[in-house]
Amino acid sequence: MSDIPHTSTQLIHHAYEPPAGFQAVQPGIHKASTVIFPNVAALRSRDWKHKTGYTYGLHGTPTTFTLEERIATLEGGKFCTLAPSGLAAVVLVDMAFLKAGDELLIPDNAYGPNKAFAHAELTSWGISFQFYDAMNPADLAAKLSRKTRLVWLEAPGSVTLEFPDLPALVAVVKAHNQTAEQSHPLGSITALDNTWGAGLAFNAFTLGADVSVQALTKYPSGGADVLMGSVVTNDEALHHLVHFCHMRVGYGVSGNDAELVLRGLNTMALRYAAQDAATRQLALWLQRQPQIAAVLHPALPGSPGHAVWQRDCSGAACLLSAVFKPEFTQQRIDRFCDSLRLFRLGYSWAGPMSLCAPYDVPAVRTTPWPHHGGLVRFSVGLEAVADLQADLAQALEKA
Repeated sequence: MSDIPHTSTQLIHHAYEPPAGFQAVQPGIHKASTVIFPNVAALRSRDWKHKTGYTYGLHGTPTTFTLEERIATLEGGKFCTLAPSGLAAVVLVDMAFLKAGDELLIPDNAYGPNKAFAHAELTSWGISFQFYDAMNPADLAAKLSRKTRLVWLEAPGSVTLEFPDLPALVAVVKAHNQTAEQSHPLGSITALDNTWGAGLAFNAFTLGADVSVQALTKYPSGGADVLMGSVVTNDEALHHLVHFCHMRVGYGVSGNDAELVLRGLNTMALRYAAQDAATRQLALWLQRQPQIAAVLHPALPGSPGHAVWQRDCSGAACLLSAVFKPEFTQQRIDRFCDSLRLFRLGYSWAGPMSLCAPYDVPAVRTTPWPHHGGLVRFSVGLEAVADLQADLAQALEKA
């Protein structure tokens, strides 16, 4: 564009294009809201719905398409849609599959914000919900009805880490779909929050789920500095419901965040294994401490659902929960948490730094909680296990 006299215009409309053929370990990062079309025919004909072309930043770039394909591979699925956070991915599934008059079933031990969204927004939209006991497939069977459109699954349960029999729960829903008169041709859909398994501990689709959701904030990122979620399925009809809802609500993820998750995927399996091994070691140590009544961790014999975990899983992630003996008041438990130096107080998990947080389990459950002491959940990071054990020991002493 040598005929343009002004430098400011030349800089915006510069003709130079770098040569093709550049390759590196990390894929190139593309950031865009506006996508440029070569002509009007291309503008009118490009198809964003099947990822065969680019139309606008919200509909995908080479970077987000690449991340979606890799997450689909990680999960063992075919179709992936990215969301701005793990909770956004959960909400996207609800919005894509539910309408007024439908009913949602949620495990009583599910991720708290999932339950809160049902309490507030879904009920105001005319969508009902019930909680069910994920450790009792018969309870799920009793609560399914012709109005049931979506059944959330979670493995293990949030905070208390019970590991449910996913194939048994899925079988209950499939049997219901075959025998009951349904209000929707797709029947009742199962959606699994698979953030803990992360596509590494087990395959959600092999165990029967229709949809798998992850908070990519956790293991795929691994740096505690990204918020992102994903929705994966093998069913194209379900994918289109999610994908088109995603377009209508305007969800998007930034190229910089997608870059960080792509980078994190390269070391994800190594981090998962290392944190899994460290967590099991600390769980066994905590079991022997006189202040602790129970340690909840799916790989520990005696922890709820251990036999099912042993049957279906090859890993156990970085979370464990410790129940203190009843004589430890909440004040003493809080003193324990405040005394920790390496385990920092904070939510989330699967990052490099170990975290902890106290929880009041009975306050957020409808099913009976068998323990009488307070609970602290730990996320084990990448510090040396001996240092973390020493930190727990000194804090227990102070409590």
